[in-house]
Amino acid sequence: MLGSYVLRTLLGLNDTRMAGIEVVALVRNEQKFLMVLPDVIARNDVSLVVQDVRTPLTLDGPIDYVIHGASPARPALHGIDPVGTITGILLGSVNLLELCVVKGSRRFVLFSSAEIYGKQPRGASLASEESYGGIDTLSPRSCYSEGKRAAETLSAAYQVQHGVRSTVARFGHVYGPGMNLDDGRVQADFAADVVAGRNIVLRSSGASMRTYTYVADAIAGMFYALLLGRESAYNIADERGLLSIRQLAARFAQVRPERGLRVVFAREADDRAFSPLTVQGLNSSRLASLGWRPVVDLPTGLDRMVAHLELVSGPRGTGS
Repeated sequence: MLGSYVLRTLLGLNDTRMAGIEVVALVRNEQKFLMVLPDVIARNDVSLVVQDVRTPLTLDGPIDYVIHGASPARPALHGIDPVGTITGILLGSVNLLELCVVKGSRRFVLFSSAEIYGKQPRGASLASEESYGGIDTLSPRSCYSEGKRAAETLSAAYQVQHGVRSTVARFGHVYGPGMNLDDGRVQADFAADVVAGRNIVLRSSGASMRTYTYVADAIAGMFYALLLGRESAYNIADERGLLSIRQLAARFAQVRPERGLRVVFAREADDRAFSPLTVQGLNSSRLASLGWRPVVDLPTGLDRMVAHLELVSGPRGTGS
């Protein structure tokens, strides 16, 4: 989702501003690329490279900017394929940073995550860029968070040793059109429920709090960090979107009020348990100092997400 939005942003600049950008799109699954971006393949300003990012790259011509968003992000994959998760992040980062060295690239951008902050102290507010908490390094499910942490260190090391200017974009929880219904994160699950016309079932108290950011705002934030930022890392999160999982479920149910959807709890006890809260939200004041402001509020963004899913899958998930 994030990569496709970056690509469309760059091509949009060519279409509306005659920017003259040439995009080399690295993909592992060509068929999926053609399914998600069928109108892109015939363009003269896009070159498609089909290759696993874990394999060293040999490309012709100049590469001015490298934007690295390749990693297994679905939570289910972290449990099923922890080795593939961490090697995809680490080897991919090494290969793309080496490409920057060879090409003398201007900037390397790493898509990182709120997961790198680990477990925050109870009662902690939004995490700033220095709010590092603990991560269980011996848990296989730490493959994603530890992989992102190590990738950030790699980018810093290449900057010092090889002069590759690096920017780390730490995304919070992103939602919007383009997210697959089987993604595995709650925003995808809730959207799938609304599209199918079924009640949203919570299997916990839903007390955990996150910052939810519309995908277009998130990608705009990345470009602010890339083009204007001087710091090594930037949080990208819409602080207006800070709410609990159960509150998010209620907002999704309200997107199509005519369907009368409700939020129900798998266990009655969870309906009463609304504390203590676990906060994994991000403080984005550093990015805001560059002039970035999210423009799509939560109700608008959720409506757009559901409307897009209804368009591609048919109302109530009929596929029509």
